[in-house]
Amino acid sequence: MSSFLHSIENEIKLPKMAKIRQNFERPQVAVRQEVISRLNQPEIRNMLKPGAKIAITAGSRGVANIALILKTIISFVKEQGGQPFLFSAMGSHGGVTEEGQREILEGFGITPEAMGAPIYCGTEVTELCRMGDGTPICIDKNAAEADGIILVNRIKAHTAFRNPIESGLVKMAVIGMGKQVGAEICHRQGWGYMAENIEKIGKAIFKEANILFGVGLIENAYEETSKVVVLPKAEIMVQEPVLLEEAKRLMASIKFPRFDVLVVDQIGKNISGDGLDPNITGTYFTPYASGGPVTENVVILDLTEQSHGSAIGIGAATVTTKRFFDKIDFEKTYPNCLTSKVLDVCKIPLIAPSDKAAIAAAVYACALADRSHLKIVRIKDSLHVDEIFISEELYQEALQNPEIEILQEPAEMLFDANGNLF
Repeated sequence: MSSFLHSIENEIKLPKMAKIRQNFERPQVAVRQEVISRLNQPEIRNMLKPGAKIAITAGSRGVANIALILKTIISFVKEQGGQPFLFSAMGSHGGVTEEGQREILEGFGITPEAMGAPIYCGTEVTELCRMGDGTPICIDKNAAEADGIILVNRIKAHTAFRNPIESGLVKMAVIGMGKQVGAEICHRQGWGYMAENIEKIGKAIFKEANILFGVGLIENAYEETSKVVVLPKAEIMVQEPVLLEEAKRLMASIKFPRFDVLVVDQIGKNISGDGLDPNITGTYFTPYASGGPVTENVVILDLTEQSHGSAIGIGAATVTTKRFFDKIDFEKTYPNCLTSKVLDVCKIPLIAPSDKAAIAAAVYACALADRSHLKIVRIKDSLHVDEIFISEELYQEALQNPEIEILQEPAEMLFDANGNLF
């Protein structure tokens, strides 16, 4: 450790932290039964013809119960006499390689053996048509050659723009199925045009591609499946805005609007497209979305194993650890940020040798903080903010909020011999 960082670590007295529970609305469904019930609607079931080859999207997000949901859809298609297969539908993720995308799916338990169906992770696309301005509209080659396509995705607020259609079935059709080529085309004009492009390209794909229906999923604040809908192709763009509003209402939050430092134990592509969801943390990379808490410095301590080295989102941190830096696979990180046209997502912040040094450096760099009354929030990641830690200065604020329970009284942060949090 440099002598200056070492002096900062010794100088800064970190506050005691209390463990609290934030309570959110918690609707849930029996996942397998609900998927079967929705698929068993006559207008849906009758779309599946005996002998038909049916392509089903498999994305790169850590969607709750995704392996179970995909396996249930596959079994249902087989029962109708269809021949289902999965294909990787994740834009530029996985380093834009077959091996990288297969590795992501395997991390979710999505394998041919577990699913009972083939999985294709190739990157080749087929051009469906061209827009009036000559822009090519492309989707996965295997999907284009199938007799029908089933879209599967979680519907939620996007991390970089606001629109009636954000992250969901339409985005899966445009960017997921579009592979790197489709993602690049949609992002080419930048995030100011993203909402317009997703809808425009989505309409073209829905017109030209043999999409049968979409399985839309909504999750509650506890990363549990709260709703399953199955929408015929013609209803997807009509119903998705309504479902998005429901998803936003159920979304988790940090119930403290302002504090000095946010400490995040881990980020990852399995947690959010941005590594950590800025709808929760307020750490947006574009000016086209807003919300969440206001904080001066952000500390990111570690990278999830399921990210396979993709460090998308580290740019949200002002300080990170050497442990995080050593896990970065730049070959898997750069294609995604280059395709999205937002290079800030992979900018490297100040690197500290340990958790304690990282948090101390973030506190030291806060120009507006009162060091004797520090406001610090620590979360595991942006998917799990029900149980979090808050500093003593936020304790009274927590007591006054009926949606918050105190689980543990304020206590010193505990670090091991290497300066890392227990």
